[in-house]
Amino acid sequence: MSMTMSEKILAKASNVDKTNAGEIVMANIDVAMVHDLTGPLAVESFKKIGTKKVWDKDKIVIPFDHQIPADSLDSANNHIMMRKFVKEQEITNFYDLNQGVCHQILPELGHIVPGEVVVGADSHTCTHGALGAFSTGIGSTDMAMVFSTGQLWLKVPETNRFNVEGKLKENVYAKDVILHIIGEVGVDGSTYKACEFAGSTISDMTISDRMVLCNMAIEMGGKTGLVEPDSKTLKYVNTRSNKQFEVFKTDLDSPSLTQIAIDVDDLEPQVACPHNVDNVKPVSEIGDIEIDQVFLGSCTNGRISDLRDAAKILKGNKVAKGVRMLVIPASKEIYTKALNEGLMNIFVDSGAIVCNPCCGPCLGGHIGLIGPGEVSLSTSNRNFKGRQGSPEAEVYLSSAATAATSAITGKITSP
Repeated sequence: MSMTMSEKILAKASNVDKTNAGEIVMANIDVAMVHDLTGPLAVESFKKIGTKKVWDKDKIVIPFDHQIPADSLDSANNHIMMRKFVKEQEITNFYDLNQGVCHQILPELGHIVPGEVVVGADSHTCTHGALGAFSTGIGSTDMAMVFSTGQLWLKVPETNRFNVEGKLKENVYAKDVILHIIGEVGVDGSTYKACEFAGSTISDMTISDRMVLCNMAIEMGGKTGLVEPDSKTLKYVNTRSNKQFEVFKTDLDSPSLTQIAIDVDDLEPQVACPHNVDNVKPVSEIGDIEIDQVFLGSCTNGRISDLRDAAKILKGNKVAKGVRMLVIPASKEIYTKALNEGLMNIFVDSGAIVCNPCCGPCLGGHIGLIGPGEVSLSTSNRNFKGRQGSPEAEVYLSSAATAATSAITGKITSP
């Protein structure tokens, strides 16, 4: 019987020949990730279980990215706790300060390959499906069970396959595509479903672009985001990882598969308006929205391509008076590339503030928070009330190009 990518991967992980959407399976986990914010609760729960040693010290990845350097005594204590756990358990893959955002560095450092089951105590773990893995966010207490056993109960999801066709216009990017899709289906349009992205538009995209799409699958309720591996995937993976892997693809006659056509030929730059990610409009239709802060970064759009797009626009220009612009590369690798390419000089000369690789204001718990009545334009993935600071502030979401253009004009502006 025909199966989707998710069904095939979960069948392999649970040592059975086939799975059907809706079934509960006990899956063997290939990679488990916690960071400095979600790790402490997972560790506390792990200790309550009473297990002395983690199931596999080489399959656990612990990056610090949410509150680095420590911004409070609480976060400093969390860091101390996690460092102690890493030492006690002899965790192999521990990334302390300045390595970057978890969802960026796991693929960069070769931890993600096609066909694996990846779990992370962070909802945007679905990013890694861009490399053909079944990757999903779980709770910290669930992670304690993974630490103990290396397994987790999972319900096999149905699949929404978005067949994206058309050639993107100039200054229209993957971020505009995913905002458009979420605007069409709604924040609950793919609840507990695997969101596959396919079609000629996706084939033309880089791995970084595909990561943008999969990153935001959770914003329409998705259990994971997925792109079938192709030659680009294999080149990326083989240059970064020495792990063995198996490639899975969806059978188009699978009973649990729903196909949705998306045409992007006429798509223009999009923006998600407060306070929901599906409140999406073309930038040309939102009117005159003045901004106080621009945030270029996050696990969605803090990659080198985003920094290049923004620098191209900012070069020779100045950030508008009264506007703060934060540039936060998603990883040390990206930071170094931007430094070597002279992009940092462009950002600093324009009046932007460049910060160390981290999550920054995205989570509303670290640098660059916005105050009551302020408006932020962000390249991140969520614009819920209070997400980046005050619940009396407003957050809009856009591509890096729209963000950079708007930083110059002082209001949300199409590139």
